[in-house]
Amino acid sequence: MAAHRKPKQRPLAGNTARTAATLALAGAATATAFEGSGHAEPRLSPAQLKAKVDKLYQEAEAATEQYNGAKEKTGEAQRSLTAMRDEAARRTDRLNASRNALGSLATSQYRTGGIDPAVQLALSSDPDQYLERAAIVDRAGSRQADAITSVRKQLGELERLRATADGRLADLRTHQADLAKHKATVQKKLGAAEQLLARLTAEQRAAYEAQGSRGGSPGSQAAASAGRSDRSAPRGSVQAPNPRAAQAVSYAYGALGKPYVWGATGPSAFDCSGLTQAAWRAAGVSLPRTTYTQINAGQRISRSQLAPGDLVFFYSGISHVGLYIGGGQMIHAPRPGAPVRVAPIDEMPYAGATRPS
Repeated sequence: MAAHRKPKQRPLAGNTARTAATLALAGAATATAFEGSGHAEPRLSPAQLKAKVDKLYQEAEAATEQYNGAKEKTGEAQRSLTAMRDEAARRTDRLNASRNALGSLATSQYRTGGIDPAVQLALSSDPDQYLERAAIVDRAGSRQADAITSVRKQLGELERLRATADGRLADLRTHQADLAKHKATVQKKLGAAEQLLARLTAEQRAAYEAQGSRGGSPGSQAAASAGRSDRSAPRGSVQAPNPRAAQAVSYAYGALGKPYVWGATGPSAFDCSGLTQAAWRAAGVSLPRTTYTQINAGQRISRSQLAPGDLVFFYSGISHVGLYIGGGQMIHAPRPGAPVRVAPIDEMPYAGATRPS
């Protein structure tokens, strides 16, 4: 019977115990929907989660700028198509009027011009009256020829206009497809970020929402914490290079604390390029809608030349923008959950700057 005894378990000790514990932690997995993946991944530390969320938010913002560009092109194509359809309707009305006039002229000539001119002369009791009528008929014939030429020309123009409108419609459908694709990408990235954030404790989540850094170094995160602001932040004296820049900066200060909403251009919410566009629009300057077009909307300047009102851009794909306010600080709309705020320009990888004019 002794042969059937269960072997006695011995407790692990020292390095052996620590190694076993480490292996157990490494083997603990959590099912996650991160970036659409259905496989299990090791449980992440809060710092690792934050790093992944920051990356997702950066990717979501890059997709947001693509969405903004597609939305702008969709609007332009829609307006162009509407204008062409309106013009086609007007030209169709004119064409129908010309056709009706031509039909009336042809009917009139048929009724009065069915007798041979020699017979008309022979039957006329007044040759002078006949010659006068003949001149009128001749002029009517010329008018008829002109009317026919006009109708043919109008038909050609209308066909060309309709062909162009068909092209605009094809463009519109392409831009609408792009719009839907970029919207889906944004929503997917934001959804994945939210799922990761849900794995943080309430305190960790609050701490993350309070900080504005998106993948910067520890030093830049500390600077971001020191540079944060809200609506009550003192503005001081803004030494902008011109009154328009000062007005843009003033608008940005007025937007402090307003929420980040992707695709928004104000006045109650903004995304990053929506904020800079609205700020300069308040100063009477029209900026393009996206980060990658705003960087070319003005004079490119070096970092050492920065002055309040300049646009500062970040990441190699030019996917984020803020409004410089001096002292190494900017006002920007950081990401979902982080309202418009003051932050140091060192908190993200710097890519360049532009001075609108």
